[in-house]
Amino acid sequence: MLDQLVQLVRENAQETVVANPAIPNEQNDAVIGEATHSIASGLQDALANGNVKEVMGLFNSNGQVDSQNPLVNNISGNLISNLTQKFNLNSGAAASIAGSLIPAVLGSLVKKTNDPSDNGFSLDSIFGSLTGGSTNGVNLGGLLGKFGLDKDADGDVDMQDLVGMISNGAKQQQGSGGLGGLLGGLFGK
Repeated sequence: MLDQLVQLVRENAQETVVANPAIPNEQNDAVIGEATHSIASGLQDALANGNVKEVMGLFNSNGQVDSQNPLVNNISGNLISNLTQKFNLNSGAAASIAGSLIPAVLGSLVKKTNDPSDNGFSLDSIFGSLTGGSTNGVNLGGLLGKFGLDKDADGDVDMQDLVGMISNGAKQQQGSGGLGGLLGGLFGK
């Protein structure tokens, strides 16, 4: 999943990163890696903190990602902070990059995930990567329309249990360093 996410960031970073005079060419890959890490860790943090409904809501959209969405705003804020600290970009340039890149990448991710003819991304594989496999065997795509419902007379899934399972899996994955170690391996860190 992370290899595909890196590729998706690369596809959307041409104008905002590669052609950006504020970013030296030798730092393009590192900035793309930082954007990838911000997205993956932002989604994982949201899941670990029990914000499963917000993440599922993002993937239940039609790919029109609102930059004012709290989840998107949080991921952008983390990228801005990292760009200013690690790459000495001024906050205006960092905000411009994050404000353009994060919604575009998340929008592409959502569209590709929801496109039945594109098997590069699936909700199940994304959540599996972010939770260390704790969602394996759960048809998350089938649950999108039901998310937020508790088990009732028609036998819908108990969302409280699902949220707990996903949140605990994401916390364990964070603790193992799995996502950070994998991303570091992709970018030679």
